[in-house]
Amino acid sequence: MNRCVAIIPARGGSKRIIGKNIKYFFGKPIISYSIENAKKSQLFDKIIVSTDDMGIKRVAEQYGAEVPFIRPKELSDDLTNTKAVIDHTLEWLLKNGEQYDYCCTIYATAPLLRTQYLIEGYNKLKKSDAKNSFSATEMPYPIQRCFKIVQENRCEMFTPENYNMRSQDFEKAYQDAGQFYWTNLHETVYNEMMFSEISIPIILPRFLVQDIDTLEDWKMAEIMYEILQGKNV
Repeated sequence: MNRCVAIIPARGGSKRIIGKNIKYFFGKPIISYSIENAKKSQLFDKIIVSTDDMGIKRVAEQYGAEVPFIRPKELSDDLTNTKAVIDHTLEWLLKNGEQYDYCCTIYATAPLLRTQYLIEGYNKLKKSDAKNSFSATEMPYPIQRCFKIVQENRCEMFTPENYNMRSQDFEKAYQDAGQFYWTNLHETVYNEMMFSEISIPIILPRFLVQDIDTLEDWKMAEIMYEILQGKNV
């Protein structure tokens, strides 16, 4: 029987959205959605929140996650990447006699997450020789026709040769949906880049995907969530 651990990184001190990870989203802390979906999936032997914040710790434990340590300061600044946080948690578990076969990183601000995709990610990874599976979605606009803003507030296409091409003629492009990332902890590969041949993308519909980095993002997530609840999606 495979052993699986869910790890939810949740640093305190968010600057753009104050208290983001425990800010209330439709009546409860936003991190609770990630914890509850992990529990609902019935995939995990343990659900851990990695945080440096006592307020987040209390909320996480209230909703059924474990917070067995407070994340060290050197892993709690704006420059620390998610991989370092996950590696620290897995090393802590190993030092305390706990070994797992699969790890799933779930972001704390993912209220649109659906359990079915967590389960799909696990099942597809388990049946493959890939190292990872992760949530992804199709780009809403052809990246081949994107432009940048240059001097004097003018435009410049990244690939001008595509200007006269029809949108339907471009190859589809996909993006990270920023919800979950499964990893086979026993699979050894040389390429550590998630978005490569070592990973399986789990494609989500665009109406279930919204990054939450700014207050505008937060409002958009609220609008999407409310609509989806009304349609029971």
